[in-house]
Amino acid sequence: MDDQLALRIRLFREGGQVRPEVADFVSAELTALTARGHEVTEQTAGMLTSHLMMALTRLVDGEPIEQFLTDEQVAAELAGHPRAVAGAREVAARACEQLGATLSDSEVNFLAMHLAVLAGQPSTGRPSPDSPPPRTTP
Repeated sequence: MDDQLALRIRLFREGGQVRPEVADFVSAELTALTARGHEVTEQTAGMLTSHLMMALTRLVDGEPIEQFLTDEQVAAELAGHPRAVAGAREVAARACEQLGATLSDSEVNFLAMHLAVLAGQPSTGRPSPDSPPPRTTP
């Protein structure tokens, strides 16, 4: 994670916009994405970071998150990104386990869209589970 993205998280935390445990959770998830070879920067993951922190804070605070009218369109778009969908479901499961925050299907789909975009960014050179395996020639 770059300094600008870390600053975004710190400002959300210090400004009282997100709960500390949510900021910690999101930071850990971003660190895990970096370890899997994604370039996690303000430019590549700023929107993902803000969206996830705000959604999880609302859920932890007991506020509902509505379904979106675009759910079917988003789901159709995600058909070509099964690893992003699986990754979003894994993040959602950890959020439920660690924070007691149950992300709706709509939120999981939007998280998957963010992850699909992140997977499409240039890699850091480390292997990524979202990348196809290298081709071998006979």
